[in-house]
Amino acid sequence: MDIIKKVCLFVVAAFILNFSAPAQKNFTMTEAVNGMTTTLAVKGVKQGSWRPATNTFFHVEKKNGADVWTSIDFPSEQSRDVLTLAQLNTALSTELKGMPTLTWLDKDHVYFTEGKKIMLGTFSGNELTWKVRYTLPEKGQNTVIDAHDNIAYTIDNNLYLDKNGKQFTVTSNNNKNIISGQAVHRNEFGIDKGIFLSPQGNYLAYYRMDQTMVKDYPIINWAGDPAVAEMIKYPMAGDTSHQVTLCVFNPASKKTVTMNTGAGKDHYLTAVTWSPDEQFIFIGILNREQNHLWLNKYDAKTGKMLATLFEETDDKYVEPQHPLYFLPGSNEEFLWWSQRDGHMHLYLYNVSGKLIRQVTNGDWVVNEIAGFNKAAKEVVITSTFESPLEKHAYAVNWESGNIRNVDKGEGMHNIWLSESGEYLYDAYHSDNVPRKSLIRTISGDYNKNLLTSEDPLAAYNRAQVKTVELKAKDGTPLYGKLILPPDFDPKKKYPTVVYLYNGPHAQLIHNAWPASGNLWYEYMAQHGYIIFTMDGRGSGNRGLKFEQAIFRNSGVTEMEDQLRGVDYLKSLSYVDGNRLGIHGWSYGGFMTISLMLHHPGVFKCAVAGGPVIDWKMYEIMYTERYMDTPLENPKGYDNANLLTKVKNLDGELLVIHGTNDDVVVWQHSVKFVKACVDEGVQLDYFVYPGHPHNVRGKDRVHLMQKVTDYFDLHLK
Repeated sequence: MDIIKKVCLFVVAAFILNFSAPAQKNFTMTEAVNGMTTTLAVKGVKQGSWRPATNTFFHVEKKNGADVWTSIDFPSEQSRDVLTLAQLNTALSTELKGMPTLTWLDKDHVYFTEGKKIMLGTFSGNELTWKVRYTLPEKGQNTVIDAHDNIAYTIDNNLYLDKNGKQFTVTSNNNKNIISGQAVHRNEFGIDKGIFLSPQGNYLAYYRMDQTMVKDYPIINWAGDPAVAEMIKYPMAGDTSHQVTLCVFNPASKKTVTMNTGAGKDHYLTAVTWSPDEQFIFIGILNREQNHLWLNKYDAKTGKMLATLFEETDDKYVEPQHPLYFLPGSNEEFLWWSQRDGHMHLYLYNVSGKLIRQVTNGDWVVNEIAGFNKAAKEVVITSTFESPLEKHAYAVNWESGNIRNVDKGEGMHNIWLSESGEYLYDAYHSDNVPRKSLIRTISGDYNKNLLTSEDPLAAYNRAQVKTVELKAKDGTPLYGKLILPPDFDPKKKYPTVVYLYNGPHAQLIHNAWPASGNLWYEYMAQHGYIIFTMDGRGSGNRGLKFEQAIFRNSGVTEMEDQLRGVDYLKSLSYVDGNRLGIHGWSYGGFMTISLMLHHPGVFKCAVAGGPVIDWKMYEIMYTERYMDTPLENPKGYDNANLLTKVKNLDGELLVIHGTNDDVVVWQHSVKFVKACVDEGVQLDYFVYPGHPHNVRGKDRVHLMQKVTDYFDLHLK
């Protein structure tokens, strides 16, 4: 073949290749920040749920451009269209644009809320009829509904009940600081609600919180002229806390009894659980020091304390996070979550307080209880049994402790178990799998693929991601990820940003989609940065020793581990050790400023958002668990106090805060600015008016552009 023909063929081939493989694009800032929940969201099975007492799976499909609620029976795999959006709108005279979130009450009842209206659907055979069950008052909140026609809700600080259409005013406190039916203890200890309807629907238990003794704290509403101070109760470390009791209202007698939880008022009430027969209520009583827990049994009708089933103590802290899980069909035996052996595991007890056996054990943690397979005497859980970077499903025999894996595929498995325990809906993802959704049998002899999701990021210029394992000073493995530019050249030197949190109950590093963990990391990589992120000791999901490494010394161990990460970065020929940045929010904001002040010169610039500056100004429940009180641990508090170390700042620092932050109150960063002014130290500062602890929505795009611009200014 002559040279002219060869050249012509090469040109044609290049043209065809270029035409068939268009150039990949970079993320916009909007896509990088909000894309994974909007335009770049991974498609999944919508509203997947099991109909109670059946092996029928329900989900919402698009058919002819409209939402249809569809069922699939197993094992027959027979599918049926149950409800169209048009049928729903006609039945209720509504104009919904999409299928609402439908929640099962029992096998024959389902509901959703539209504004203040509660819409109830009732099955009769295959027919589904609808009605407006209740219209909540304008200020109705914290709504709880059960299968016995009970609707409980709060208005301001009081609690109300509609039972079978009959109205009850459960509380009528005129003092706005005595609050009923709402979550207490600032949602610590696994608390996420304040209303507990009994299993058979005959009683209503609720938290009653008296916070009259807690100091007022102003949150400023800047929207009007003039601005208005909205007072909240915010108990700070070492100060007086609120007082909580648990009450039970009997609609039949219209009487309320209070559980006799003891004369000591400086304690926390959690793990509230009804016995299935409604005779008893179990409450975990945790002392103010958080190192001693009593699990108590109370007579639900009289409030009398009947027995302490068992106690748990720890020289650092005990942290109850779950209610009791009664075995199916039993009034006598329940599973209790505990970290007493160093990892979160399950223990089988009876209601007399006898420990029957430890059900799970090992150097891994139980993450969730998905349900029970009664026939096989198995509890189905998710756990880190395989790896602390993954979450898998297991069936554990509660008599023998035998454990078996019931899923397949690396990564993070989110599971929903049918009530029978025979079938499992499994939606999982990993570094390399956007999402795969299947129905499996718990026995493992059957699976049906519902959806293998396409990669919504296929058209983008993706970063290279490397998983990193380092060692802490004591030899503990530390897991991280290194995010490299798509066109990474090992001969170049790159500016590098460390992103961190490194606080309790948080884990950044998983085998999960996307592999980077965050598209903003990839945005930065596309613009010439390396991003490094790592979970140091103090982070969650690794067991009690790993988390308790920070006890009484917040910031110390965490900085030690993060500096191991810095040493690793500096060992890489392509990392420019003179152009290191660091960024974190909340606990990560505290860590960011701590590293800048305790180890000046390591980082050239930093961005800290919503940072804790002085732990004496943070809430009691969280702070005293990890730091004790300021009186008990003055050295720990002084060492972590960033107000006294501003003179050490060597580098550029931008601090960002939401003005309406009621978690890490705005005063933290305002006092930090004042300390810098007093010491003649320059820093940059930016606020987001009206935003609480996290800046979300469209304004988050503005926030991350602000962060990016700061790194561009000082690292490029």
